[in-house]
Amino acid sequence: IETKLIQTMFKLAALALIGSAAAFAPAQQGASSTALKAFESELGAQPPLGFFDPLGLLEDADQERFDRLRYVEVKHGRICMLAFLGQITTRAGIHLDGAINNAGDSFDSFPNGLAAIQGPSAIPQEGLLQIVAFVGALELFVMKDSANGAEPGEFPGDFRNGALDFGWDTFDEETKRAKRAIELNNGRAAMMGILGLMVHEKLNEIDMVADLPIIGALQ
Repeated sequence: IETKLIQTMFKLAALALIGSAAAFAPAQQGASSTALKAFESELGAQPPLGFFDPLGLLEDADQERFDRLRYVEVKHGRICMLAFLGQITTRAGIHLDGAINNAGDSFDSFPNGLAAIQGPSAIPQEGLLQIVAFVGALELFVMKDSANGAEPGEFPGDFRNGALDFGWDTFDEETKRAKRAIELNNGRAAMMGILGLMVHEKLNEIDMVADLPIIGALQ
């Protein structure tokens, strides 16, 4: 049973890796259609993979389809960067002060990782519902750009909405493109990173503990 479980988990990890790679940069090697070639110069088609779409998600796609996929990739990358940072921060022993509920339970009294939201030692259900409600509010009313109905931004994932800037307009076009590429790559790395942490955390349940860089063994 353990062997089958391990094989299943690694198959799921491989599928997730392929799925993420499909969004990395638009297009399938060897494709000759005009639609695919139109995206060859888009941000994200860069070394080492270059022009890469193994699942063919962009075959016969238009610019709107590409922008939607790019928006989803950027958003998921940002979420995973926060998730990975949260993992290494809490596993380093850094938690919020005070109590998480009226019963007086401290933040550091709950486990890290997936065990914090599922299992016998997870945070109270009310706390999880608050997190879901907060994320839902951000998704519906705050974190929006032209890809999901808000006023159009400069690019997919531009969530300034005419209010936030942080000096973005002071950069030249080359610097803007470089910063967007850095965010894109960091988001891709974070998607793989958080997936790896989740897989290793579940492997611990069958006594396959790995001593990982930076954070050590997942407990």
